[in-house]
Amino acid sequence: MNSNNDPNYSPLRDVAQTPEATARYLADVQRVLLDIGKNLETLAHETRVHLRDTHVEGDRWYHARLRAMPVEKALGQVLKNLNNLTAGLEKSAYKRRAHDEAVVNTAKDRKEKELEKQRKKNPPVLQAAPNPPQQGAQPQNSGYSVPTSIYDLGKRESA
Repeated sequence: MNSNNDPNYSPLRDVAQTPEATARYLADVQRVLLDIGKNLETLAHETRVHLRDTHVEGDRWYHARLRAMPVEKALGQVLKNLNNLTAGLEKSAYKRRAHDEAVVNTAKDRKEKELEKQRKKNPPVLQAAPNPPQQGAQPQNSGYSVPTSIYDLGKRESA
């Protein structure tokens, strides 16, 4: 029962329960952040132009640029962090979907592992059926005895 009067109610709880809703929400947040990023890029460019054009009497040609560099660097760091944040949102959506797929596949994988474990504990017994001697055929005796199973490979007798 989701109600705004419930003190434990969180609208994001419903979003978190399905990977599709999570992806939609994260895409909306990413879209907003990318719009903010465009505005910050414009602000950084305009700030750079203004600060580099601000000269004080007695400045050499590079002094305005040197004074502007810390501000440009700070805005550049903000833009870098914003780009990392949007990339992280995208990665989170993929990881959320992968988690649900892993949960679905876990039960199947566990059953397969259990069957494999049972096969290793109780290997199927392979019985070699002796070939009935054919009339007119000569027995093949190459001087070696034929192993009857893979466990007898080390016990071959030479001629």
